[in-house]
Amino acid sequence: MSKQIEIERVVKAIAMSEGAGAQVRRLFPTRRQQHVDPFVLLDEFTVNPTAGFPDHPHGGFEAVTYMLEGAFRHRDNLGNDQMVSAGGVQRFTAGKRIVHAELPGTDKTSHGLQLWVNLPQRLKKIEPDYQPVPSDEIPQREEDGVRVRTVVGKGSPVELHTDVRYVEVTVESEGVFTEEIPEDWNGLIYVLDGEVRVGDETLDRAEAGIFRGGGEVRVTATETSRFVVIAGAPLDEPIRQRGSFVS
Repeated sequence: MSKQIEIERVVKAIAMSEGAGAQVRRLFPTRRQQHVDPFVLLDEFTVNPTAGFPDHPHGGFEAVTYMLEGAFRHRDNLGNDQMVSAGGVQRFTAGKRIVHAELPGTDKTSHGLQLWVNLPQRLKKIEPDYQPVPSDEIPQREEDGVRVRTVVGKGSPVELHTDVRYVEVTVESEGVFTEEIPEDWNGLIYVLDGEVRVGDETLDRAEAGIFRGGGEVRVTATETSRFVVIAGAPLDEPIRQRGSFVS
């Protein structure tokens, strides 16, 4: 039996404004929590129909946007113009440079998560790329009051240049979710709704438990809860972020 993963620290996401009137809860990077190698940034965003993220450039990383509610329209300088609805994912590889916009695709509030994953130095200047994945292509399983959707990982069509496992989990009260994380990976558990226990730590809404090193993640829901578990192989390279570019 592998060891159970212990939470290194608990971090609360910080509310702030981004883009054109969009509201985000930023888990990192902040003054309290910098990057979690290989992850550069994690935002939970809420965008009303009059707000959004107009044209802006990126470089040096990959982004995974997972829609929880509503829809986003992605438009970029590669000629892509796609709509991604609730349960769907879009991935772009910024590489040497991409210019894109993410705007609401519905007249209701759009809600989701955006994760930035660092690119290794040898791939910083690759050609940019974009991949939309609709909800019905995201693998899902349900058992004993636990529903798991694999955003990135085994069975998911989402393609990254870094080894990452990313699942969204819904657990009924007092239910338990377990996940095996490879040795030496870094990761986090971020709570979207409800309250969960991980070892001796309790995580509430918009809180995350950061962990380093592999083993078994064991999450117990103290009430019906929804959370994500995100883990990846560290690149062990400096992360130098300047606004929307990572060098």
